[in-house]
Amino acid sequence: MAAPAVQFKTNYAVEKKIEPFYKKGRVQISKDGSHLLCICGNKLNVLEIATGTITRSIEQDDQEDITCFILSPDDEILVTSSRALLLKQWQWQTGICTRTWKAIHTAPVASMAFDSTSTLLATGGCDSTIKIWDVLKQYCTHNLKGSSGVVHLVQFHPDMSRLQLFSSSMDYKIRIWDLKSSRCLCLLENHYSAVTSLCFSADGDTMISSGRDKICTVWDLVTNTPRRTVPVYESVEVVLLLPSTPDLIGRDQDTTSLLFITAGSKGILRVWDAATSRCLYTQTSPHTSKKVSEEEGDEHSLTHCLLLPNQEEVVTVSAEHSIIMYDLHNLELRKQFAGYNDEVLDVKFLGASDSHIVVATNSPQIKVFELETSNCQILYGHSETVLALDVFKKGLMFASCAKDRTVRIWRMNKTSGKVHCVAMGGGHTNSVGAIACSRLKGSFIVSGSQDFTLKRWTLPESITESKGRISELESLYASVTEKGHEKDINSVAVSPNDKLIVSGSQDKTAKLWSSSDLSLLGVFRGHKRGIWCVQFSPVDQVVATTSADGTLKLWGLHDFSCLKTFEGHDASVLKVIFVSRGTQLLTSGSDGLLKLWTIKTNECIKTLDGHEDKVWGLHRNRLDSVVVTGSADSSIVLWKDVTEEELAEEEAKQETEILQQQELSNLLHEKRFLKALGLAISLDQPHTVLRVIKAILLEPQGKDDLEKNILRLRQDQKESILRYCSVWNTNSRNCHEAQCVLNILLLHETPEDLLQYGGIRGSVEALIPYTERHMQRMGRLLQASMFVDFMWQHMKLTDLPMVEDAVSVTVPSCALPLQENGKA
Repeated sequence: MAAPAVQFKTNYAVEKKIEPFYKKGRVQISKDGSHLLCICGNKLNVLEIATGTITRSIEQDDQEDITCFILSPDDEILVTSSRALLLKQWQWQTGICTRTWKAIHTAPVASMAFDSTSTLLATGGCDSTIKIWDVLKQYCTHNLKGSSGVVHLVQFHPDMSRLQLFSSSMDYKIRIWDLKSSRCLCLLENHYSAVTSLCFSADGDTMISSGRDKICTVWDLVTNTPRRTVPVYESVEVVLLLPSTPDLIGRDQDTTSLLFITAGSKGILRVWDAATSRCLYTQTSPHTSKKVSEEEGDEHSLTHCLLLPNQEEVVTVSAEHSIIMYDLHNLELRKQFAGYNDEVLDVKFLGASDSHIVVATNSPQIKVFELETSNCQILYGHSETVLALDVFKKGLMFASCAKDRTVRIWRMNKTSGKVHCVAMGGGHTNSVGAIACSRLKGSFIVSGSQDFTLKRWTLPESITESKGRISELESLYASVTEKGHEKDINSVAVSPNDKLIVSGSQDKTAKLWSSSDLSLLGVFRGHKRGIWCVQFSPVDQVVATTSADGTLKLWGLHDFSCLKTFEGHDASVLKVIFVSRGTQLLTSGSDGLLKLWTIKTNECIKTLDGHEDKVWGLHRNRLDSVVVTGSADSSIVLWKDVTEEELAEEEAKQETEILQQQELSNLLHEKRFLKALGLAISLDQPHTVLRVIKAILLEPQGKDDLEKNILRLRQDQKESILRYCSVWNTNSRNCHEAQCVLNILLLHETPEDLLQYGGIRGSVEALIPYTERHMQRMGRLLQASMFVDFMWQHMKLTDLPMVEDAVSVTVPSCALPLQENGKA
């Protein structure tokens, strides 16, 4: 039985984009817990938590960066501040700016806070002043001076009957402002570093402050004195009061005591008892990489934290732009979003049904995204930047390699989707930049390094056969090592039958090896610059290579000769994959472009532009219906094959056109000209409209019928027909119909009505020169016809010689009247 014909792909369309949505500052979550708001440069993004998609981006008109924002407690008002010293009030659900006013500050706003009634807004500026605004009556109520340096913290007392505002600036003191008298009531001094956050007890008589001096202070707001100092041994960014709800973390024995949560430089959450200064609970650290000293700054430290009491969740924001949601009952991870991916170096589909993607960014951590929800797992293990990834055939295991000279094997739990590291191997003496997994079974991996060597690693059976989680990390050992190239090895690939390995290097060559013992079988020479990627064809004995010389080459495995060269990229070709059962190729370049090639014709049939920088990652799913790309512009794009959809759309369009053409013919046959004219205009076919007008003019009362039909058209239809007239008028064969229509419109439409037509200026400019030319031509034709008529009137029907004489006499005599006519 013959195999079904291969359907060539013709186009891909963007199905989904995973882009940076958070870069700095605080985040806020709407009251119902459905949306998250965060800053990304000059945009404020609104993220739908359920799906992980950006539903709206609120952008400043002045293109200035947003310095801070605040969402009112009732979820109604969003206020942003920019470096242009403007405050903007938004309806965040629709993205409409309702009000803009000057901040009055002489420097950008650094902090903002709403009161509990959502009527008063406090802004703390870099100019050491605090302004309070009535957002309903729209005026400034207070201008509080006396702080030193940037006012980085403002907060209203939750009991608005007290009319108090708390602030902190660069002098490490907490100021309490009386809003009745606009004066500073007192200074709370206990911290020796920047005060980062404040939280208040339910009765409003106790306040807890946190600072980067590694202490938290419990304040008595009745006497305005420190009640207790709690040493927490880390720089604390946020302190939150734990609700008194039973069953929450730390509430095992006591449901009444004052408990608070700290988040800071250690990257973990801890629960403290304010009365005893005891740490009741410490979250298990997810990081296995080495700890960085606090003086250097820890990439895992938490920069922000907020409570969601209604959802019983706590949300943390890390220095590496991860937004993580934990259950408040046991601090188990519920959901995680990657706000910023940095440069994407590799990306692959993962999961039994390609439900996830695994991404190597410019970081030691690997990110695994669930495509449906954008929920992200962050995998810790490597200590330096991960450079390459490859997935085994079943899709539940993958290998990674990094600058830390190691390779690791990771396995996904089929039911929970959780990924764990199951094995690690070391032995290279330089960064490992290329890795490939065996195709038939998960029996071995091959790695290529900047130490110019290839290593074949045999996987232990405990990894490939075990179904549960392996408690101890297995060790990998290289069974064979071979010096493969004279320069860095950029890419390796394993053949579909696991018997061959191909490697590509910066030394401009690709080499073919036996997978069993890494013995050299042949060398592919021909590229003028380094080779970035190598791939085996899934069906033919062919290898594809891409190079920095901007070309893609296909090589035969029998004689190592170059079979085809594809040229079209203007820059380095970084990745290549076979699609359409090996009959087509998809490549990505350092110019951000993807190109689809048909091997048989050597033709590039489609160029896709979806990235702004080098496309390092390129992979297709098992069904060959979706392609994922990752770029240095920090974005990951999923491309869907839309060949069949476009083909179906084209067929449906052609079928519709045939039916409409048949209907038009029937209308003309039945002489229902008005409906025929309307149908032809709706099809946007000027030639068909012209055909209808010509059919009307052939009728006995043609001009009158045309006038009646055109005057019954809608204004938009008249606009279209006037636009068509400017096209018909360019051809002398159709100018009569064009002038007839133009005459009708000019006679029955007032200049004011004509000025309302869309594109009237362009139509008139196109009509005037050709109309003048037709007028001149008609004048010449009329003049010539009068000459013929004059000749006819003076001819004498006599013998032939007499006619010749008459002509010889008559011609000079008619010259004078013609000259006089010409002068007239």
